[in-house]
Amino acid sequence: MLPGLAAAAAAHRCSWSFLCRLRLHYRAAVLGSSDRQEWQNSVTFGSFSNMVPCSHSYTFTLSQVKLYSTNVQKEGQGSQTHQMPSFDETVKAILKKREYGPKYTQNNFITGVRAINEFCLKSSDLEQLRKIRRRSPHEDTESFTVYLRSDVEAKSLEVWGSPEALAREKKLRKEAEIEYRERLFRNQNILREYGDFLGNTKPRSRTSVFFKGPGKVVMVAICINGLNCFFKFLAWIYTGSASMFSEAIHSLSDTCNQALLALGISKSVQTPDPTHPYGFSNMRYIASLISGVGIFMMGAGLSWYHGIMGLLNPQPMESLLWAYCILAGSLVSEGATLLVAVNELRRSARAKGMSFYKYVMESRDPSTNVILLEDTAAVLGVIIAATCMGLTSITGNPLYDSLGSLGVGTLLGVVSAFLIHTNTEALLGRSIQPEQVQRLTELLESDPSVRAIHDVKATDLGLGKVRFKAEVDFDGRVVTRSYLEKQDFDQMLQEIQEVKTPEELETFMLKHGENIIDTLGAEVDRLERELKKRNPEVRHVDLEIL
Repeated sequence: MLPGLAAAAAAHRCSWSFLCRLRLHYRAAVLGSSDRQEWQNSVTFGSFSNMVPCSHSYTFTLSQVKLYSTNVQKEGQGSQTHQMPSFDETVKAILKKREYGPKYTQNNFITGVRAINEFCLKSSDLEQLRKIRRRSPHEDTESFTVYLRSDVEAKSLEVWGSPEALAREKKLRKEAEIEYRERLFRNQNILREYGDFLGNTKPRSRTSVFFKGPGKVVMVAICINGLNCFFKFLAWIYTGSASMFSEAIHSLSDTCNQALLALGISKSVQTPDPTHPYGFSNMRYIASLISGVGIFMMGAGLSWYHGIMGLLNPQPMESLLWAYCILAGSLVSEGATLLVAVNELRRSARAKGMSFYKYVMESRDPSTNVILLEDTAAVLGVIIAATCMGLTSITGNPLYDSLGSLGVGTLLGVVSAFLIHTNTEALLGRSIQPEQVQRLTELLESDPSVRAIHDVKATDLGLGKVRFKAEVDFDGRVVTRSYLEKQDFDQMLQEIQEVKTPEELETFMLKHGENIIDTLGAEVDRLERELKKRNPEVRHVDLEIL
């Protein structure tokens, strides 16, 4: 520290203006007393951030410098002459930089539950520690109690005597937890068997999803396709038609895939757990993807196989009257299911403000999409099968029937390829509509505390849920002003006037600096709540401070 700076601090200890503006006067003697040149360098501290010296160093290269305090001194008094070497010298900062090392946890806060679980303490042990109220990260509570990690560590060593004893206790508790989970799993199995034996008197809560929306469409499709599959197999056994066999396989694959969709719908409404914090909504896309693969493997594959075998080894067919009747009934039932799926998709698209075509192409409702495409393929497949069977009846050539089987197989292959593509895109993390992203971004940018928004990512999680992430450049002046509006200025001015030493200044700055950081965190929480309130589809918001 320069002696002139120390003298100036001692002279102006009672004046706060000294902390805001400090002039360092330098007088250099280069030639002699008669040809002496005077110069003055003024350094102004206009804000709190400049009052605490930073890591930049100030360097002087003069061979001889005279330093004066800002006191009014008599001629020839109060001056000190220091000989400086020809190489550069660095002026040290008032506050030395603290070295925290690669791992520093002394200022960490932990909750009471974590202190009990990780440090093997009791609630009575925590009552003797310092309690600190902090802003809560959860929406349902405003604040909660935390403890200093250093206090908890010291208390655990006091209770257990040594780190080795604490480690042994942790190991014992871990083993007890594993044994408890194993017993819990066995007991759950016993209760499940007991419930199956006596019968469940209470319906499952998840069954309600099958009485409305996509669940209702899937259940209707399962019932109709199951009946169609049964009658088509009977017609194939009676006639031996390759086209009828393809239609029977088609209905069987539809029934199995729709049962898989029902399982996906049931799983998707489960409550999120610690293992799956964002829930199970993607199960609908997974079930639809597996359904697409199943249509390709079982439906298209068997239809192609049977059609090729019919071309290689054509067989005469029996009367096709019953086959025509069953196809007509199948056309009516599949058409009814298709109508239900179309109405459901139109209603959902209207609710999202999208066109029907765009809603289907982007697979916003995977379960209903599968029903729509399967039933469309079913109707077209019935038409293809009936046409080829009719040509076979008229001409007596069974090759037309085999070509009909190949046509149904190709139709199923196209449908399965579309389902695999759309559901894979959804599982990879598809962005929401650009208009929605623009609306969310404008909502954030219109806030006074936000300067700019960068790296915006809005992902569709399925079931109308959106995850929004962005890096936010906050205006520090607005955030600080928001903090100051809640402070007592008279009390703050009194605290400022009581600052006399660098240590007291550091204490003052650390106190209000931490409070300003808390205010910034509260601003982030406020923006997240505002986004969720105005956009109910946004369930998860991650705002990162830039």
